[in-house]
Amino acid sequence: MPRTAPSLKARALGLLARREHSRHELAAKLTRHLQEGDDLRALLDALQASGLLSDERAAASVVHRRAPLLGTQRVAQELRRKGLSEALVRASTTALADTELQRARAVWHKRFGGEVATSPQERARQMRFLAARGFSGEVVRRVVRGRGGADDDQEL
Repeated sequence: MPRTAPSLKARALGLLARREHSRHELAAKLTRHLQEGDDLRALLDALQASGLLSDERAAASVVHRRAPLLGTQRVAQELRRKGLSEALVRASTTALADTELQRARAVWHKRFGGEVATSPQERARQMRFLAARGFSGEVVRRVVRGRGGADDDQEL
């Protein structure tokens, strides 16, 4: 007996059961499965009205999962890629700027074992590593040059 394809709503609920999605992201995933008579906008509106779909929760989820590993710039880039509004991106990443030095230090320490670079080539390699993860230039310089100590936190 052939199985029938799940409805658009069933697909949406399945995706939302796995993780939080932004409205834009969910719409992009469901667009491929549209059939005659499906109203994607009405479905998304109903999911939002019932509280199952929330851009704010999607942003909080990304920040919670990615902030320990990435800098503020990279987290903001991921939020924008999910189609979230610029105001929500700014609101979600504002608090991250306060902890960027500590997060960069933790990522650097995990990757390089806390060893300060002794050569210019090694220093450049460590700086590229942190910059690629979205940490600001000033924070990268402070961490790699060994000026990222706890007593320096007040200077930022």
